Amino acid sequence: MIETAKKVLRIEADAILALLDRIDERFCRVADMILACKGRVVITGMGKSGLICQKIAATFTSTGTPALFLHPAEGMHGDLGMLMKGDVVIAVSNSGETEEILKILPLIKRMGLPLVAMSGNPKSTLARAGDIFLDISVREEACPLGLAPTASTTATLAMGDALAVALLVERGFKEEDFALYHPGGSLGKRLLLRVEDLMHSGEDIPMVPLGTPLKEALFEITNKKLGITGIADSQGTLVGVFTDGDLRRTIEKDFEVLNRPINEVMTHHPKRILRSNLAAKALQRMEEHAITSLFVFEKEDDSAPIGIVHLHDLLKAGVV
Repeated sequence: MIETAKKVLRIEADAILALLDRIDERFCRVADMILACKGRVVITGMGKSGLICQKIAATFTSTGTPALFLHPAEGMHGDLGMLMKGDVVIAVSNSGETEEILKILPLIKRMGLPLVAMSGNPKSTLARAGDIFLDISVREEACPLGLAPTASTTATLAMGDALAVALLVERGFKEEDFALYHPGGSLGKRLLLRVEDLMHSGEDIPMVPLGTPLKEALFEITNKKLGITGIADSQGTLVGVFTDGDLRRTIEKDFEVLNRPINEVMTHHPKRILRSNLAAKALQRMEEHAITSLFVFEKEDDSAPIGIVHLHDLLKAGVV
């Protein structure tokens, strides 16, 4: 059983490696055709190839290339209406003779839509009908009966991924663009949420003036429930911070410190972040400095904070 499984993986790996020599001028022509496309990329295939087509269409769509899947059999019963001028069609059939695919070719041709034929048979009807042919042939299927599509579907999926990623790079598609199409996922939260979306502001900012006795500052830390307070001078400039962790370390050295002004024990030059920064950047800065809070500022040279963001806020929002 183990040897059989390993053989399957070797055959499928070889099928993918065989595609390397086929990434050539024809592949580039397909990519250029799609880049120039004013409509959508419509990908069609039947059976197992159809399932692979759905995955390729989903990958295209989430990486900046509008795409959809057309079931060729359903196409013959009305779904061909989804085709529009300006679309590019990619038809996938390992044999190149799939009946349902061949039946919709005349309409695709009549509409004048560019047709990319992905097939394992360069002499097939589909291959000859395509404006560009991409060879996805494999030496053998992993199925010992040679019946179930295995290596051929793997090669098709890999070719689709290669095309999608090549287009992604060519378009200059960034993480932020990807996040726009995945707002509900963790990536979307990391790349769309900004500090200003999560920060505490106004009366919720823990802050005491210079000279405040430490024991009074503790009330501010407790009331605001963030484990920290800022210390501001008479102009409202943030000059220091004091945390509940600082309290434990300070009391260990001198219990009488509770009666001293907080500016004698505060941490100078507090770490800061701008409200427009991504929440992920706030997390990165917290990890870098081993802290749990950052005071938020409107602009880089501002002295008075407009908010504070805590690690727990990032956790609740799913940024972490």
